Amino acid sequence: MHIDDQVNLRTISAPALRFAPVIYPAALFLSALLLFAIEPMFAKMVLPRLGGAAAIWSVAMVFFQSALLLGYAYAHLLSRTLSPGPSALVHLALLAVAAATLPVGIAHGFEVAPQQGIELWLLALFAASIGLPFVALAATAPLLQNWFAVSGHPQAANPYLLYAASNLGSFVGLLTYPFVVEPLSTLHTQILMWSLGYLLLTALIVAAAVIVAGAGKPSISQASAGAATAPTIAERTMWTVLAAIPAGLVVAVTAAISVDLAAAPFLWVLPLSLYLLTFVAIFRERAWVAHGLVLKLVPFAAVALVATASTLARPYFGTLLAVHLACFLVIALACHGELYRRRPQPARLTEFYLWTSFGGMVGGLFAGLIAPHIFNGVAEYPILVLAALLAMPGAFDGGPGRFLRQSAAGLALAALILGIMWLRVRMPASAGLPIDIALIVLAGAMVLVRRQPAWFFGLAVLGFAIARLDPLFTPIEQVRSFFGVHRVVEDRSGQFRLLMHGTTLHGAERVRNPDGTPVSGRPELTTYYYVGGPISDAVAAARSAQGRLERVAVVGLGTGSLACHRQIGEAWTFFELDPQVARIARDPALFRFLGECGPDIRIVLGDARLTLTASAERYDLIVLDAFSSDSIPVHLMTREAFAGYLSHLTAHGMIVLHISNRHMALRGPAAAVGLAEGLVAFGKLQFPPATSENDIRTASDVVVFARDVKDLGDLPAQGWTRLDPGARVAWTDDYADILGAVLDVKLGR
Repeated sequence: MHIDDQVNLRTISAPALRFAPVIYPAALFLSALLLFAIEPMFAKMVLPRLGGAAAIWSVAMVFFQSALLLGYAYAHLLSRTLSPGPSALVHLALLAVAAATLPVGIAHGFEVAPQQGIELWLLALFAASIGLPFVALAATAPLLQNWFAVSGHPQAANPYLLYAASNLGSFVGLLTYPFVVEPLSTLHTQILMWSLGYLLLTALIVAAAVIVAGAGKPSISQASAGAATAPTIAERTMWTVLAAIPAGLVVAVTAAISVDLAAAPFLWVLPLSLYLLTFVAIFRERAWVAHGLVLKLVPFAAVALVATASTLARPYFGTLLAVHLACFLVIALACHGELYRRRPQPARLTEFYLWTSFGGMVGGLFAGLIAPHIFNGVAEYPILVLAALLAMPGAFDGGPGRFLRQSAAGLALAALILGIMWLRVRMPASAGLPIDIALIVLAGAMVLVRRQPAWFFGLAVLGFAIARLDPLFTPIEQVRSFFGVHRVVEDRSGQFRLLMHGTTLHGAERVRNPDGTPVSGRPELTTYYYVGGPISDAVAAARSAQGRLERVAVVGLGTGSLACHRQIGEAWTFFELDPQVARIARDPALFRFLGECGPDIRIVLGDARLTLTASAERYDLIVLDAFSSDSIPVHLMTREAFAGYLSHLTAHGMIVLHISNRHMALRGPAAAVGLAEGLVAFGKLQFPPATSENDIRTASDVVVFARDVKDLGDLPAQGWTRLDPGARVAWTDDYADILGAVLDVKLGR
C-alpha cells in the first residue's frame, strides 16, 4: 500500500475509532444471529427429505460444529500469517464469494435420500447447500475480536468481552426463530430476510476493516506470539474436553426432549439457546452466576436426573422437560466456567477458539454419529453427564487409585445390573415399586456424599444403570437406527408382545392366552387397530362405499397390524421409512401379522412423500399411520403432501389420517388442509370399551377425508364429527405452526 494511501486511511479511521465499540459488537451480534438463525431454518427445509426424523437435527449439529471448527481454523491461520488490513481484504473476498451462493436452498442432486449412509448424505447436503456462507460467518467472530484487539481503542485490552456479544446474537437468533420468525413468516420470507441481513453484515465488516487497517498494526497473534506462553498438551486437552461435554449434551438432550413431540425448531433451539446463553453469562469480567456456586449445583443436577428416571415421573412431560433443561444449563455453565477460567492470554485467542471448536465437534460427533452406531439405546446422555462429573475440579485430588477404590462399589453393582439386562432376565411384575424406591433412596445418598467426588461418581453410575431397568416390560430385542430406538418387549402378564419406539406403542400382538398357552392362527387385532375402532370402521366404510377395495396404500408399517384388515382380492402396499421396522415386522419370530394376513404384501422402503408420489398406481384407500415415537411427521400433513396423495387417489377414494398424539392438537391443521384441498373432513376420538390386563386396545383419534361426503359411506352416522379448522390455517412445506398445535393441547382447545 502506498504511503499516501496509508495516511488517508488513518485519517479516515481516526475519527471512526470512537465508533469501534458500536461497530464491532454490532457486527459480531449480527454475524452470530445469522449463523444460528440459518441452523433451524435450513434444517426445517431438509425435514421433508427424511421423514421429519428428529435425528436430522443431531446430524445437523455435527455439521454446524464441524463447519465452525473449519471457520475458526481459517481465522486462526489468517491472523497468524497476515496483518489485520490484508486479512480483512481476504475475508471480505470470501464473504463476497459466499454471497454468490445465495439465496439459501437445497443443493441440486440431493432430492432423494439413500437407504444406506444417511448421515454422510446429510452432511454432504449441508456442506453443498450452506457450507461456504456458514464457514465465512463462523470465521467472522474470532477475526473481529482479533482486529478489535489491535484497533488502538482503550477497551481493546480484553477482546474476550466481545465473545459475549457474539453469543448474545446467537441466543437471540435461535430463540426468536421458533417463537417469532417461524410462526409469523414463511420459509421464502425467512430466506429473503436472511440474505438482506448478510448484506448488512458485509457493510459492517467493511467498516470494521477500515478501522483496523487504519491502525496499521500487526495482528495480536503476530505481535505477541513470542511473548505469550504456549499452552501445554494438558491445557489443550482440557479445553477440548470441557468444550466437548456440553456440545455433546446439546445433541443428547435435544433428542431426549424432541423424540416424543415433533422434529421442530422450537424444541431444537431450547437446549442450543441455553448452551449459547452460558457463554454470554460466563465469558465476561463478572459472570452472571458465580462459578463456585455453579460447581456446587452440578451434583444436584446429576441427582435430579437420577431421581426423575423413575417410572413415576414419566407421565409428567412438562416437569421432565424442565428438569432436563435445568440440569443441562447447570452442567454447561460449569464446563464453560472452567473453560473461561483456563483461558490463555489474548495472543492465543484464535488458538483457544480453535481448540474449543474442535472440542465442540468431538462432542457432536460422539453424540450425533458415533453413539447411534455403537449403542442400541440412548447411552450417550448419561455417559456425558458422568464425564462432566469427572471433568470438575477436585475430582481426582486423591489420585486415580483412591478414586477407583472409593467408587468401586457403585461401579461393580452397576456392572452387575447391566449384565442382568444383557442376559434379558425377566423381572417379576412387582419389581416396579422397589426400583422406583431404590432410585429415590439412591438420589438421597448422592446428596449426602456430594462433596466426595469418587463416592458420588460411583453412586451416579449405579443410578443411571438402575434407571435402565424397565419393570413394565421384558426385553426381547432392541435395535437403534437413524430414526430412533426400537424395542420389542413383552408386557408383565406375558400375554402380549409389543413394538415400542421411544416411549410410544407402535403395535402389539397376543402371543399367549390368559392361561399361558401359545396363541396360534390369525393374530388378534389390538391397540389402535381393534375391530370396532375408528381405523377399523374407516377401512370398512371405504370398502362398503366403493363396493370393493382394489388397491390400498398404508403409510407406516409398525408391526403390520393393518395387514389383518385386508380381504381376499385386495392389493395392499405398505410404505415404510425405516428398514429396521420392516425387518422386525417381517420376522415371524417377533410378529405374525404379515406372515398370517399378508405374506405377499409389498413393502416399499423410503419416505412416503417421495415413494408414494413416484408410484404408478392409484388407490381406493390411503391410510396415513406414520409415527416417530409419539410425534407425527409434519411434512405428511401439508398441502403439498395431500396434493400428492390426491393425485394417486381414485375418484371416490378415501384418505384416513391417524392423529393420536399426547402433545399436539392436530384436528385443526388437518381440517384446514382438507378444506384448502377441497375435501370434506370428519373426525372421531374413541376410547375402547372397558379393558383389563387380558386386553390391549387403546384410544385413537382419526380423521377421514374424501372429495364428497357420499364417499365416506355411513361414517357420518356413526358418531363421526365434521371438522371445522377454526382459526387454524393449512400447513404447507413453507409454513407450519407446530407451536400453535402444542399450545392448543395445553390450553385444552
